[in-house]
Amino acid sequence: MIIEHGLVLGDRYEFAESPLYIEDGKICDTASGPVIDASGCYVIPGLVDIHFHGAAGYDFCDATPEALSAIADYEQRNGITSICPATMTLGTGRLMEICKNAAAYQNQGSRLVGIHLEGPFISPEKKGAQNPSYIIPPSMELLHHLLTASNGLVKLITVAPEVPGALDFIEKASQEVHVSIGHTCCDYDTACAAIARGADHLTHTYNAMPPLSHRAPGPIGAGYMAPSVMAEIICDGIHIHEAMVKALLSLFGEDRVVFISDSMRATGMPDGSYDLGGLPVNVKGHYARLSDGTIAGSVTNLMDCVRKAVSMGIPLETAVKCASINPARSIGVDDQVGSLTVGKCADCVLLDQKTLEIRQVIIKGALL
Repeated sequence: MIIEHGLVLGDRYEFAESPLYIEDGKICDTASGPVIDASGCYVIPGLVDIHFHGAAGYDFCDATPEALSAIADYEQRNGITSICPATMTLGTGRLMEICKNAAAYQNQGSRLVGIHLEGPFISPEKKGAQNPSYIIPPSMELLHHLLTASNGLVKLITVAPEVPGALDFIEKASQEVHVSIGHTCCDYDTACAAIARGADHLTHTYNAMPPLSHRAPGPIGAGYMAPSVMAEIICDGIHIHEAMVKALLSLFGEDRVVFISDSMRATGMPDGSYDLGGLPVNVKGHYARLSDGTIAGSVTNLMDCVRKAVSMGIPLETAVKCASINPARSIGVDDQVGSLTVGKCADCVLLDQKTLEIRQVIIKGALL
């Protein structure tokens, strides 16, 4: 396959009109076969969402083949070609079921590149929409069980560094997975200690953590000071004011910010009553809330987050970088996906240059 006449977002994340060659499901130096005319389109890498819970009426934590297939189908149709869905804070038995279900997935939609364990090793005080009944102390034994059940798919785990045993856990766990600071009350010094022990990620920055303050910089300040740390941000226009999205990009730089959707099962669905981690959620418009008013995830997919970022004045090149190569690198799958680089998987999206609407999705080297 050859894609011609489009503006291709290359390795340097700059647009240029050049052909893109695809052969045997990979990006190549040259190829033969059908020609796709991408005139009037941007050609971008398929997006990579490393923190979302569900879509199309299903949740990753449903732990059924039907749910995972429906979610993966929805994601690929919306240009999110690689997924690392997040669990909720649930009982250990349910987490095992979720991991086993993921291990059995056959990659029939978006490719499943990982699992994000968002808990259960978090702070009750910053639980957000997580169920406090299932919060437990950090356990390497449980992590190993989940790694085995998932066939190694667990790539990222969120931990509150201040809870008892967390720092020792982070030091050990970071040898096997990426550890993210989140759902936490930790101060700057504790966050710095967690980073020194191996944490290299912030879970939905600003949300469910102490704010950045001039005398108490907290985990955001600690993350800024450590070049190894990458910062997630929910760019749906609801969770974070656009000024703070731009501030994070200025603070961390465009190579260290990871756009996530944090989407729940109501994404792509009408307003109404849903659930997240067993907790009832009411969805109205772009808002999803628990009964007490707490924001409970988003109803915006990652491609719409990219469009929202562009509407904020963020360059498309930067927005796509934050939603493709950066998340891929943050969980260690950037050798496979995240950019239109020779040798990587041929996952790309053609976007209309005027509207940014999807004109075509190519995944695993095939037209969707």
